[in-house]
Amino acid sequence: QLQSKILILTVCAAGIGGTFQYGYNISIINAPTSYIQTFMNETWLERTGVPLESNVILLLWSFTVSAYPLGGLIGAVVAGPMAITLGRKMSLLLNNVFVIMAAVLSGFSRMARSFEMIMLSRFFTGVNAGVSMNIQPMYLAESAPKKLRGAVALTSASFTALGLVLGQVVGLRELLGGQESWPLLLASNVVPALIQLMALPWFPESPRYLLIDRGDKESCISALQKLRGNGDLSVELEEMLAEQAAVKGQRAKNPWELFQTPALRWQLMSVIVLSSAMQLCGNDSMYFYAAYVFQEAGIPQDKIPYVVIGTGSCELIASVTCNVVIDYAGRRPLLLGGYIFMAGWAIVFMVALSQQTQLSWMPYLSMACVFAYILSFGIGPAGVTGVLPTEVFDQMSRPAAYMICGSLLWFNLFLVGTAFPFIVKSLAHFCYVPFLVVCICTAFYVGFFLPETKGKSFLEISEEFKKWNFKAQTHAAFYRGPEEIKSTVL
Repeated sequence: QLQSKILILTVCAAGIGGTFQYGYNISIINAPTSYIQTFMNETWLERTGVPLESNVILLLWSFTVSAYPLGGLIGAVVAGPMAITLGRKMSLLLNNVFVIMAAVLSGFSRMARSFEMIMLSRFFTGVNAGVSMNIQPMYLAESAPKKLRGAVALTSASFTALGLVLGQVVGLRELLGGQESWPLLLASNVVPALIQLMALPWFPESPRYLLIDRGDKESCISALQKLRGNGDLSVELEEMLAEQAAVKGQRAKNPWELFQTPALRWQLMSVIVLSSAMQLCGNDSMYFYAAYVFQEAGIPQDKIPYVVIGTGSCELIASVTCNVVIDYAGRRPLLLGGYIFMAGWAIVFMVALSQQTQLSWMPYLSMACVFAYILSFGIGPAGVTGVLPTEVFDQMSRPAAYMICGSLLWFNLFLVGTAFPFIVKSLAHFCYVPFLVVCICTAFYVGFFLPETKGKSFLEISEEFKKWNFKAQTHAAFYRGPEEIKSTVL
């Protein structure tokens, strides 16, 4: 079927220059760590004649690493206005400018003898990832048919995991992870950007954006025909027109207005809890621990990078599996299952770490925990969290909701990255206790307060949340019936 091919190609064109870059740029920085630190020291020595102290090198390195989430935070904030004024597709295309600038800076940094260029390059890469993490799920969920909405929006997580794995592979010494080729490794993120610039213009803009934001019914029908074929589009169009009527006369909301709107209270609470939990659940810290755990399990030092690729592949397999089952299983079971399993594995992992030296088979158990934890994260939280803001907010609130989610995601990534070494230092083997608490609390919230959104139209989901948001008022309204009837007389 030509139309399903067009939808698949749209997903690929958006993903390769979108969330793929987020995963890719997180993992390519790991391989050349020692080479870049040496380069910083050499450059400083050439400039001043004095070598840098080791703690100063560490400080400069942590600035370089934190430039990425800082850029991401700024990208998340500008993504909302970009999505509203330029449209979803045009925002994704323009977003590649940041990566091209970053690739030029990092590619020529050694030639220019400037480590500051690497820091700036990481900042621009972060901005690119911040924009794409917000706009890509929005663009894809708005372009997908209702029955495939979860699976299509969830491809964002699969592309992140694919980027992560490819970044680990390209960063191997045999490819671009060697001492001579690290500037090329850091600049290699320009390739996905160029692919997207060539591919995405051929595909349509989000039909929902064209109709509801732009009021352009003809372009919306033409985009729908490209994506769905010439079949009967009346039901889908009716749904969109109903949503257009529901938001008629409204303008796109700002993030702070969402906090002031009682009708959005539970939607906002849900995405804040889930976006925060996604970074505070300790999945990224598992990658931090992976090399140490594998070393303890007796894997030779030079083979560890190859085993680490296995951890990234785990997340990729899990998110692809989640893609297949999300529209059958629903969102709640995947989130609930993911967090409950992660809580279980966190307990086993801490026990295994504390007994690491006592029992010979314990390192293998902790190794299994690393893989199991990442699998549990990939099967639910990794993908479903990015889909929810599209489903639980209407067209006018969606960009602002993504700005809030994105800002939380990047702020928490920075927070965990900064705090985790200190947590390890103070709690030692029990460093996963904070993450365990987060997993249990999130599972509790999902179990009791999050409605299922599978197979429902955006308006039906809004109605579902209305029951929660106006629970108190509905009880009051029940007793004040006659007065209310009088007040509605025209």
